This record gives sequence, structure tokens and C-alpha cells, in this order.
Amino acid sequence: MDVIFAKIILKEEGKLITRRDLINEGFDCEIFVNEVRFVDNMRLKKDNHIIYIFKQKYNNLNNMFYNCYLLTSINLSNFNANNVTDMSFIFQGCSSLTSINLSNFNTNNLTRMDYMFYNCSSLTSINLSNFNTNNVTHMNCMFDSCSSLTSINLSNFNTNNVTNMAHMFQGCSSLTSINLSNFNTNNVINMDYMFQGCSSLTSINLSNFNTNNVAYMHYMFQGCSSLASINLSNFNTNNVIYMHHMFQGCSSLTSLNINNFNCDNIETTDKMNEMFKGCQNLKIDNVIYKDFKIRNQLIIDLK
Repeated sequence: MDVIFAKIILKEEGKLITRRDLINEGFDCEIFVNEVRFVDNMRLKKDNHIIYIFKQKYNNLNNMFYNCYLLTSINLSNFNANNVTDMSFIFQGCSSLTSINLSNFNTNNLTRMDYMFYNCSSLTSINLSNFNTNNVTHMNCMFDSCSSLTSINLSNFNTNNVTNMAHMFQGCSSLTSINLSNFNTNNVINMDYMFQGCSSLTSINLSNFNTNNVAYMHYMFQGCSSLASINLSNFNTNNVIYMHHMFQGCSSLTSLNINNFNCDNIETTDKMNEMFKGCQNLKIDNVIYKDFKIRNQLIIDLK
């Protein structure tokens, strides 16, 4: 059996707490508060230590701590994740979580990480340097709405098999930089909203990105208001069908090289709508382009 230690801090002392507040209903486990077996409608105190004792091993941990908004820390250092294939939504909604130990996680068999840390809005850093992501196909919304995140280590991520990165860093409004130099995006189809709302991001290196198979880029950089430059000279957009609002609100951009952008597969103007809206420091003369549709949209948005 696997044991997980967690700590909670209650905003209201002595609040009645249910099992659902502490863990997803779908998992068969015993819960102890310090050394006392937990029962529904128990009145907990601040800094209580919660102990979860799982009765069986799982290969699917999706939704495990879904919306456990009371948890401030979880120690998973001894948790056996050898057979786990799905961790999607595992910490979604853990909005009070300030620390998490995943140092000994075995992720060799993992295929899904989508929504893994969605809305963990109190986490300031996550070290995933030990994660094996060789088999992962879904990373969409993985860090979505992690608004306090200031650093993230993805240096060992293998993204060879990932097809979906949509919303991956959306709403990470405290991140100033992200190192994605090791990312392989050869198989990625969806990048929409990928950096949307990363308002503190000042630079990003996407020179290694292969976008040959990407179909969706809408809202990709929307609201990246601190981004002064983006090098997209290697982007291949031959298969892109949606680009609307792609750079909307990038108010610090002064120049842009999108000379390789090909919009032939974008069928209607609404699929490029407001692509450069709110880029008030961007002048048409400082945009390098050759696609006629890009020119028309620049004239509309930057007039």
C-alpha cells in the first residue's frame, strides 16, 4: 500500500470538512488526521497533517487530488507510480498548494499529463527534472493558471511524442522566462493559447520549434504584454488553419519577423481576426512578412 503525507491550513479554524474536500471520491483509501481516522464532517485545525493510505495500486491517477483546495503541501516522495499511465487533472484546483515533492516519481509509463497542475495558483516553483516524459502525448493545460509560478525546470522533458500543447502555460502570469530549448515539437498539432496571459514573460526562444504539423495557433501569445521580441523566423505555418488573436495585446513588441508565415490554409478572415490588435508599439514597417493575408490584417489591426 502507498502512503501519502499532506498538510492543510484552514482559512477558517474548526471548519467542517468532508472526504470530498480532501480527496477525489473515486479513490479507495483510509484518511487519518494526525493519528486519528478521518470521518466526514470532522472539525480540523490549522496545520493538521493528513495521511492517505491507499488500499490498492493504480495505473490511473487522473483527478486524484482534484479540487483539494485545502492542501498546502503533499509529500509523494515514497509513492509508487511505476505502473501509472495517466496523471491528467491529478492536482487540478489545488489552489492552496505551495510545495510538492515529486522527486522520486517514476513516470516511465506515463502517457497523459494534461491539466496536471491546472489552477495550482499558489505554487511558485516546480522541479520536474527527474520526469521521464518519453511516452507522453498530452501536455495541454499542464500549467494553466499557475499564476504564482516564477520558475519551472523542464530541461529533461522529452516531448517527441506530444501532440497537444494547447494552453500549456496559459495564465502563468509570474513567469519571466521559460527554457524550451530541448522541446521537440515535431508531432504537435495544437499550440493554441500556449502562452496566453504570460504577462511577465520578457523573452522566449522558440528557434528549435518545428511547427510543420501545427494546425492551431490562435491566441498563442495573446496578452504577453512584456514580450519585447519573438523570433519566429523558422515557423512553418503551411498547415495552420487558425491564427486569430495570435499576438493580441503584445503591447511591448516593436518588431516581428514572420517572413515564413504561409496563410494559404486559413480560409476566412475571421480565422485571422485581431491577430495584431493591441500591439500599439508595433509598426507595419517593422514587421517582416510576405503573405498577402498578413499584410491585410496588419493594416486592419495597426491602423
